[in-house]
Amino acid sequence: MTTRIGVVTFPGSLDDRDAQRAIRLAGAEPVALWHADHDLQGVDAIVLPGGFSYGDYLRPGAIASVSPIMAEVVDAANKGMPVLGICNGFQVLVESHLLPGGLIRNAHQQFIRRDQRLVVENAGTAWTNAFEQGEEIVIPLKNGDGGFIASDEDLKRLEGEGLVAFRYRGVNPNGSLDDIAGLTNARGNVVGLMPHPEHAVEPGFGPDMPDAMRSGVDGLRFFESAISALAARV
Repeated sequence: MTTRIGVVTFPGSLDDRDAQRAIRLAGAEPVALWHADHDLQGVDAIVLPGGFSYGDYLRPGAIASVSPIMAEVVDAANKGMPVLGICNGFQVLVESHLLPGGLIRNAHQQFIRRDQRLVVENAGTAWTNAFEQGEEIVIPLKNGDGGFIASDEDLKRLEGEGLVAFRYRGVNPNGSLDDIAGLTNARGNVVGLMPHPEHAVEPGFGPDMPDAMRSGVDGLRFFESAISALAARV
């Protein structure tokens, strides 16, 4: 039976089609979900894509977090459904309180785009099980509000409980505390990160790598991880 992974489109989403393509390349069926609906269409997992939902008014992700479909997403996540938030999707997860902390304007006050080195800090989640703990990967990054912040108490808990999923390596592009690039919840089904794995899924279109330009496909394993995690439940 084919795994079905929903991709939510909000007004202002930019990378929903890219996420759908990544899901298809990984071997699952992408399902388009609309922000104004309350129907998850029976999907097995959900991706909240990058972009500028609702124009990033108030705060990035703030309005999207109270859109109709997010009531269903939050409920499904709390019941264990795998949910991945990418860039703006990560901001939506934080604003929805599915992940802690906040994301603010980049420390240098400029939008940044680069092929970003990351370290996999937690390879035990529904979206990272295809990686090795401590593995270095390269994923494209593009954001203006990617600076992760949290209280000292939350930072201690995140570090102590192994809830940091990814950390920036080499360059901290946005001033994120503790070089945090992505988080997981304690259950491991909800993961959010600022870099864009859906832009590193196909040779010739991904980030530059030592063996060849645009050959990076590290992002594909995010979606393959979810498929494997769901298959293991059967």
